[in-house]
Amino acid sequence: MILPITIYGHPVLRKVAKDIDKDYPDLEKFKADMWQTMYFADGVGLAAPQVGRSIRMFVIDCSTFAEEEPELEGFKKMFINAKITERTGEEWAMSEGCLSVPGLNEDVKRPESIKIEYYDENWEFHEEEYSGYAARVIQHEYDHLEGIMFTDHCAPIKKRLLRGKLAGISKGKFKAKYKFTLPR
Repeated sequence: MILPITIYGHPVLRKVAKDIDKDYPDLEKFKADMWQTMYFADGVGLAAPQVGRSIRMFVIDCSTFAEEEPELEGFKKMFINAKITERTGEEWAMSEGCLSVPGLNEDVKRPESIKIEYYDENWEFHEEEYSGYAARVIQHEYDHLEGIMFTDHCAPIKKRLLRGKLAGISKGKFKAKYKFTLPR
């Protein structure tokens, strides 16, 4: 089922998400719904808080970056109870957008590489390192688990300039082809 995307300004996007266990209610269905929702919305990642659930889970599909980083061909993963344990390397800027902030893209600086611990969809534990686009997408989605939006990474003056646009987005002044939930 395609779930509605939670839009900027909704309180769930600012909460630190909670770990889950294998007995989380309707987990298998929710995992399938996450993938279906991400693909329907043309996203490369989707975190559970973006669909209204404050749990530590996100999905990514970095295949769209395979032309520039061939190792990302077919790179599709689910992260459950993820914890970034290290961020290293030079920070580099890239324009980022977010399904929860439709129509807005801004340059965000992020470290080149990360180390992350997580459980996959089969509850197998992993400790892995990523760099480049994969590290960027993981960090963006991980931020959602920590209650952080990509706009929080903008310079203070840029944040002030974005205030009006973000207020409009939170009131539904945007176009999106997917279902969404506005802040209450």
